[in-house]
Amino acid sequence: MRRLPALIPALISALISAAALAATTTAPAAEAKALPAPVACNGCWKPALNTSWQWQLSSLPTKPYPNVQMFDIDGFAAKDGAIVKSLKADKPGRGVVCYISAGTYEDWRPDASQFPSEVLGKPLEDWPGERWLDVRKYTGKLGQIMKARLDMCKAAGFDAVEPDNVDGYANDSGFPLKAADQLAYNTWFANEAHKRGLSVALKNDVEQIPALLPYFDFAVNEECWEHTECTTAQNDDYGYDQFVKAGKAVFNVEYNLATSAFCAKSNAQNFNSLKKKYELDAYRVPCRGA
Repeated sequence: MRRLPALIPALISALISAAALAATTTAPAAEAKALPAPVACNGCWKPALNTSWQWQLSSLPTKPYPNVQMFDIDGFAAKDGAIVKSLKADKPGRGVVCYISAGTYEDWRPDASQFPSEVLGKPLEDWPGERWLDVRKYTGKLGQIMKARLDMCKAAGFDAVEPDNVDGYANDSGFPLKAADQLAYNTWFANEAHKRGLSVALKNDVEQIPALLPYFDFAVNEECWEHTECTTAQNDDYGYDQFVKAGKAVFNVEYNLATSAFCAKSNAQNFNSLKKKYELDAYRVPCRGA
């Protein structure tokens, strides 16, 4: 689902003291030290840098399937495993990714009644029935719900998981979420996926790429070309080129741009980019390959 960043970068005053500057430069290191060690996912399916794909969430794929190497589909819609099995039988070696929301409550999901009221935050603009979650509470009931969702993905035969909305700290969530809170939750989630033999995609959360890169196996992004935030050259400290440099695939979707405005740039970065509609139905225009 399309997620636009809600934070406006603060202006830095010329009168900041040297002590304050030292504090800001040491804070990220302190946060990084508090993170758990990454859990290895030896033997997990991991997409190659150049991987053709389809991202279809509003419905399940139907035959004849596009001749792509990876499908990313809704986990709850495919929880019986039938479509996952069919997609794999259609093309041996094809990876199938389980989409779930890890940072929001969705009132239409079958486990919606399990979410305690204290973890439910503000509604998401333009997404009826969806509310931000207090991800700081992952050590309690919220974590149990997410573990059950990962178990569902594993039982259905998925190879990987795409957790959406893992950037609540950068939005008006209704909770005082900090960058460190998001890092703690995202690394915990990635480790839990790996414990189950599932590779895991980092969805958006562009600013935290440097810290999260060791935990995530590939990346899924929406609209980084439209918002001029795809590469380290654009952002100074973070960018999806860091995934590619680490040998990890990047999957990008643009909705509003013409393919002529982003495909050449994506191909030059070795990104796997598509033009899609907001509905995320079967429509797709790939920048390269099938």
